Amino acid sequence: MDSSLAISGGPRLSNREWPRWPQPGDRALKSLEDVLTSGRWTISCAYQGRDSYERQFASAFADYCGSAMCVPISTGTASLAIALEACGVGAGDEVIVPGLSWVASASAVLGINAVPVLVDVDPATYCLDPAATEAAITERTRAITVVHAYSAVADLDALLDIARRHGLPLIEDCAHAHGAGFRGRPVGAHGAAGVFSMQGSKLLTCGEGGALVTDDADVALRAEHLRADGRVVRRGPVGVGEMELEETGRMMGSNACLSEFHAAVLLDQLELLDGQNARRTRAADHLTDRLSELGMTAQATAPGTTARAYYRYLVRLPDEVLAVAPVERFAHALTAELGFAVTQTHRPLNDNPLNRPSSRRRFATDARYLERVDPSRFDLPAAKRAHESVVSFSHEVLLAPLDAIDDIARAFRKVLDNVREVSR
Repeated sequence: MDSSLAISGGPRLSNREWPRWPQPGDRALKSLEDVLTSGRWTISCAYQGRDSYERQFASAFADYCGSAMCVPISTGTASLAIALEACGVGAGDEVIVPGLSWVASASAVLGINAVPVLVDVDPATYCLDPAATEAAITERTRAITVVHAYSAVADLDALLDIARRHGLPLIEDCAHAHGAGFRGRPVGAHGAAGVFSMQGSKLLTCGEGGALVTDDADVALRAEHLRADGRVVRRGPVGVGEMELEETGRMMGSNACLSEFHAAVLLDQLELLDGQNARRTRAADHLTDRLSELGMTAQATAPGTTARAYYRYLVRLPDEVLAVAPVERFAHALTAELGFAVTQTHRPLNDNPLNRPSSRRRFATDARYLERVDPSRFDLPAAKRAHESVVSFSHEVLLAPLDAIDDIARAFRKVLDNVREVSR
């Protein structure tokens, strides 16, 4: 039997149909049809005599996250920017940002004219490193943002302690972590605010969407103003045909409301989330056992994690393999064997083509500000090491049956056995 690699013209190890994403539930089509005929397609349209899907989702997601309040928002990026402003961050302020993350972790800070301070990650969890975080705090620091990255929960014990001692709000970015938990409580409910993305690749998705959860009534009220052009949902009775959003004049905002279509889909998806997460965790544990036998090291999570949510599955290659073949070639070989995309981590934000403030005149307020927001001024060795040694694939693959997960392990073995072929 031909054992050569698929990238060299050999047979592909697997020809399976892997799960696709997103996956609608039984409720979605009926709910979308209901929105279409309801006479109300967004919270900023006139009240029609019943709770909007947006209000229904806000209540359901607050309960799911163990938080007192939820403010639905149009995107995860907008949710993060609104959380920062709602926590008092403004022009010129410094915000701690993990150096290994999607570009929105930095661009949301730039979007409110603040300064992203890129901080290195823990080499085992790839989440914000507490020691590096504390070392980066200055008199200008006004907030810490932490991303629960890929499938890990960050060290909230240490980061909350740092935040409290320095009098800083900790904002949890849970874009990868819908359903994850720390010390028995959902992520997002530990800091001053938790923010979520519901973009199309996410574990809970409606295509594009976001949310902010918090126990702080003042943070929630400011977030409401910021996402609805300075308006908030009325607390009293609303008549049919009246506006449910009330103009308070207290705070200027912008339009970042979530549409009724998106909210309806999210209610459908929320019903499926826990079952899907359980399947992903079972598959991930099975694969980790198989890959550890091959010398691979799966992404760790912080002590205190009580539930993991696998947005992406990450595993680090052994040094002896990387000495022969670069990680991008190894990922390419796995992709060819399996028929789904295997990639590296995000590129570190100090050397990421998506994080270039100098490319937009919007940020050229003055020369000093451009110097402060130049990402190349930060050194991120652990993030760089992760990008150069870790391969990753998306969560929907983990919804496949366990015999398909075994195919993934066999593909790793095949590529390892032919690693010199990978390096060509």
